[in-house]
Amino acid sequence: MAGFTDPTRRLDRLGLLLCALGAAALLFLPFMQFKANRILPGLSHSLFATLPPATALMVLAVLLAAGVAALLVADGRIRLAAALLALLALAIALHLGADALTPERNAVARVSPGSGFWLLSLVTGLLAADALMRLALRPLVRVLLLCAFFAICALALHSGTFDNLSIMREYAVNEERFGHELRTHLLLTLGSLGAATVVALPVGFICAHRARLRAAVLAGLNLVQTIPAIALFGILMAPLAALAAAAPWAAAVGIRGIGAAPAVIALFLYSLLPIVANTVAGLARVSPQTVDAARGMGMTQGQVLARVELPLALPVLLTGIRIALVQNIGLVTIAALIGAGGLGAFVFQGIGQTAMDLVLLGAIPTMVLAFSAAILLDALIESLDRVRA
Repeated sequence: MAGFTDPTRRLDRLGLLLCALGAAALLFLPFMQFKANRILPGLSHSLFATLPPATALMVLAVLLAAGVAALLVADGRIRLAAALLALLALAIALHLGADALTPERNAVARVSPGSGFWLLSLVTGLLAADALMRLALRPLVRVLLLCAFFAICALALHSGTFDNLSIMREYAVNEERFGHELRTHLLLTLGSLGAATVVALPVGFICAHRARLRAAVLAGLNLVQTIPAIALFGILMAPLAALAAAAPWAAAVGIRGIGAAPAVIALFLYSLLPIVANTVAGLARVSPQTVDAARGMGMTQGQVLARVELPLALPVLLTGIRIALVQNIGLVTIAALIGAGGLGAFVFQGIGQTAMDLVLLGAIPTMVLAFSAAILLDALIESLDRVRA
């Protein structure tokens, strides 16, 4: 039958692993948890203890069908459809389970997904990612799928489908603050990346044409990358605090030992290596014959750089910016430890209060931001490569 592997061949290895993980999640891990409040330990509930038997059986049937597709089906379209149906079934089960476990008119109780739900979501997400890789979708299609994902999520959240989940209750309590911290997270990320790009591009252009300088610069930037983020924040705190104490103007513009200043400087330093290195690599792949031809046409060095080298090196250069952007989105979370703000503030507040749902309120949007940034920039890079080809 079309789309199925030869039965004499071995089962799909990735599918076998995903099925084993999914089975372990269903058999041994809780699907949902109920807590009397946000701090007390929770009571674990399996899929069948959470939902009515008929509903649980339907969800299980969809998951089993997805498992069969993962094991036996080679067609990426069928694998993707099976993964999306499994994700939909898990979302419906989560909604129904939250409504079933939440006592009426109780604003204190917390119902959250269990480890089994998260593992099943990871398994189906990996199946979907594998299907997308097999399909090799065009960049525009991937971007449209991302937009559709956000539209569906926004519709589900706006409709109140998941209001009984603990993470949504935490969001309701922190709604205004969440918007502020999200804006802070984006400003820290994009501000440090923008400053690093302005500095790293000319440094990369110079290093590409001077081998000795290139070795020294890349060695220094590699050294910065070896310093753990929290250590670099700490190293910067003392001199910035001394500067703020010695120069009132520095304190007036926000330069202090804690807060945004050390965070931005550290993120700026971390962003330099991927951009400089990829700028050098991008310029190195420009054919010398192409450069010689441009010079033979009478172009100046600046014109050769702007009209020939930079356009040809742009996909590799953007890859460096993508690496730095995704890296910074994650590192800003740690910067909350020194008072810089951002979504990490919820993560560390939740850890301090043993409120894991508050941790998720900061962690999940951070993951979504990084994932979305990677998809968008990958699509842009691939589009530029297609145009160049």
